[in-house]
Amino acid sequence: MFKQFTENVSGHQVYLLSSLGIFLAFFILVTVLLIRMRKAHIEHMSDLPLQDGDEIQPSNFS
Repeated sequence: MFKQFTENVSGHQVYLLSSLGIFLAFFILVTVLLIRMRKAHIEHMSDLPLQDGDEIQPSNFS
């Protein structure tokens, strides 16, 4: 199946196949990183917006 794609590639189709390959590689990499992420890290990051005491004062924006 992939042999047919690579044999008939010409001109602008190279960009199409390379962008598809980059997308698939990125998607697979992100999926693997999310699966390997520790549950403690995920819980810590999800609690960050809800923690009190670390509020940003309006004077810090100037």
